[in-house]
Amino acid sequence: MLYPELASKNASESPVDRSADVRWFESVVQIIEDLVPRVEVAEPGVAYVPVEGAVRYYGGEKVLAEKIAGAIPPGARIGLADGPFAARQAAARAGELEPLIVEDTAAFLRDLEIDALGPGELADTFRWLGVTTLGALARLPRAAVASRFGPDGLTAHRLAAGEDRRPMPRPIPPEYAVESRHIEEPLVMAEQVAFLTRSLAARLLGALSRDGLSPFKVMVEVEAADGTMRQRTWRSADPFTEHALAERVWWQVRAWMDTPGGIPGGVVRLRLDPSDLSGEGRQLALLEPIERDGETTWQEVAIDRHDAERALARAQALVGPDAVLQAVPKGGRMPHEQVEWYPWGDQPPEVGEDAPWPGKVPPPSPALASPKPPPIEVEWDGGMPVRIRLGTRWETVLSWAGPWRMVGRWWEGEGPADRYQIVTSVGAVLCFVKDGRVYLAGVYD
Repeated sequence: MLYPELASKNASESPVDRSADVRWFESVVQIIEDLVPRVEVAEPGVAYVPVEGAVRYYGGEKVLAEKIAGAIPPGARIGLADGPFAARQAAARAGELEPLIVEDTAAFLRDLEIDALGPGELADTFRWLGVTTLGALARLPRAAVASRFGPDGLTAHRLAAGEDRRPMPRPIPPEYAVESRHIEEPLVMAEQVAFLTRSLAARLLGALSRDGLSPFKVMVEVEAADGTMRQRTWRSADPFTEHALAERVWWQVRAWMDTPGGIPGGVVRLRLDPSDLSGEGRQLALLEPIERDGETTWQEVAIDRHDAERALARAQALVGPDAVLQAVPKGGRMPHEQVEWYPWGDQPPEVGEDAPWPGKVPPPSPALASPKPPPIEVEWDGGMPVRIRLGTRWETVLSWAGPWRMVGRWWEGEGPADRYQIVTSVGAVLCFVKDGRVYLAGVYD
């Protein structure tokens, strides 16, 4: 089931906005659960409903689809097909009051444009190669696609052929489920819940990755201070990363918290229970073995974005939310003023960088800048820099430029400063002189 306007909202919207979407969509999911149990939420506006048993109970797919369409708020698109990918494509092409029931999934997918795989470089590359439909992609040798495009290409070929993900029919060891300890002081603030969700997501994905597993579904269970229990299952087309899982858990819990009577008194326990495990996980490493001429050598391998997110979430769970930071550019005249830091995983702050900023250091910007410029020693001769101390060594100044006068914020008691660019045999730096002392503002690459 798909609400196009809700599902297509820009992912850059604030988490508060997405939480409001989840809160509204939660009411829709509850209506569907009254008809068919085990609804799985993929994102606000998209839900998957296993209908095998319900079809037999209601007497057919069309009867069930029409019954769901008549019960939920208007605007939904409903598609029935084998597998989540085909079902979503069917829903996207269904009419508002006309559910699309796919009889032959492979034939339905065959004529779809390659863009059905989603926006990104992979679909653009296929189109550039003349592969414009899913059918054309499915006709290519799978081994060749996997060799050229890697795991992403292999997944795309399987989807194009109508071979959606098959859950592994293995029991889930109970130790994989993670939950917080009983919280004596119930959590009533969103920031507290956000940190708890990131911590549990890191624990869960860490335990699964050690066994080479990844979850496609996770059940979120919350216990309120009065003993009320709430549960919701979230599904992902790709294996959950820690960041993606923490984000969706936070959306869900925030939606419950914002609903009257949702979590009375606050959160006292949070539990994450994974299912639909994939054994296609991999051991993360910085080096990989390569066999050459009968000898084993090691070469560096790149860490992708998901690996980096996993590592950052683990570090944040260990040292706290304010100890792992990320940055966004903003306006300012000095390099250390042009960056705004905020906790990793939080919504970026709103910053302005469109102002003219007269007196701004011209490009190229220094490759390294400290938020608190340290003092540095410089020898002068007649107002010209002649030597600069870099570490434990004095380096002769080969060339320099400046000074460029910068008027300080006089209304805050800040005095003026003079800026210099200094070049030595070991590199170039940006310095400024203020109140008779020299400070290192940046190092050029």
